[in-house]
Amino acid sequence: MKKNVVLVNQSTGYLMIDIVNAYAAQYDQVALIAGSIKYSERSLADKVTVDKIIAYDRNSAIRRVFTWLYGTMQILFKLLFKYRRYEVVYVTNPPMSYLLAYFIHRPYSIIVYDIYPEALKNIGITEHHPIYRLWAKWNKRLFAKAQKVITLSEGMGKVLELYVNRSQIKVIYNWSASEKLHPIGKETNSFVKQHGLENKFIVLYSGNIGYTHNVECLVDIAKCLKDDPSILFLIIGEGKKKEMIQDMVSKAQLTSFRFLTWQNKDVLPYSLSAADVAVITLNDDTAQVSVPSKTYNLLAVGAPLMCISPQNSELARLVSKFQNGSCFGKEDTENMAAYISKLKAHPEIRNELSVNSLQAAQSFTYQNAKEYV
Repeated sequence: MKKNVVLVNQSTGYLMIDIVNAYAAQYDQVALIAGSIKYSERSLADKVTVDKIIAYDRNSAIRRVFTWLYGTMQILFKLLFKYRRYEVVYVTNPPMSYLLAYFIHRPYSIIVYDIYPEALKNIGITEHHPIYRLWAKWNKRLFAKAQKVITLSEGMGKVLELYVNRSQIKVIYNWSASEKLHPIGKETNSFVKQHGLENKFIVLYSGNIGYTHNVECLVDIAKCLKDDPSILFLIIGEGKKKEMIQDMVSKAQLTSFRFLTWQNKDVLPYSLSAADVAVITLNDDTAQVSVPSKTYNLLAVGAPLMCISPQNSELARLVSKFQNGSCFGKEDTENMAAYISKLKAHPEIRNELSVNSLQAAQSFTYQNAKEYV
């Protein structure tokens, strides 16, 4: 008997491409229902059929909800009339798409990237709201009947235990977007040479500089280290906090900061490899269930990590397991400054952390996608 599967993810990126390809290696017919597909180094297998729906629009709350709802209706009709003999793999984007399994009776799995109804608390819908209670009730029924319930971290798995037995939950960690990421020494690093960074000890933050990222902590750390001109805080990226941080740096009269915009993806292996220590931040709301995707890119270039997140976070568990960095609370300015000074003064310690990051990276490759099937 032929094995057919349709995967549903409104916003498809490199992770989903790898997952779909893993199914394509095992199934006869594979379809992907998606609103948009952002390709990286790896393309979809030739046998995969792409079926388009409305793209996810996050530009406003109204557009976000509209594209979720309209996309869910499109998915419903496609599953009812086009993919009758297909197993279904739902991803929680749109977040309500897997609720269709309540009406469409065929084998299904659920990949949980965002946990609902918990995420509704961000817009003021709490446990006492009828929508929250109904969604929670549906979760218990649908997760129990799913062939697989897959999520991204032990923290998320713990939350899902509210709805399904832990034995039915499979945790599969994410992986790096690129196979081209590897350590590049400063002596041969074109990015380092282009920006005149050869004689600097680089504390790198690369990524979004939004309201949920505690990047401003670096300003206070830099104040503690201002007497060492060889330490440079390199901030690469954009976001709503960037101008505020630049103003903080200016008012503090700090000369130890360099701000750059997003770099071309071909530059990424060089810019990330420039880090003597790489900074990853998480706010308290997401720390227990999330590991930023850039973490896996930093592991691949062998960067020692300085994580600004609670001690009970997924990041703290990662660096504790692999011994490739340290985690600090956002108020722990002096200890973070001391950590940077220690790594600068003791290159052998920094090198050991770097080796451990590279070893950790072997656990987070796109081969992890095979575990989904």
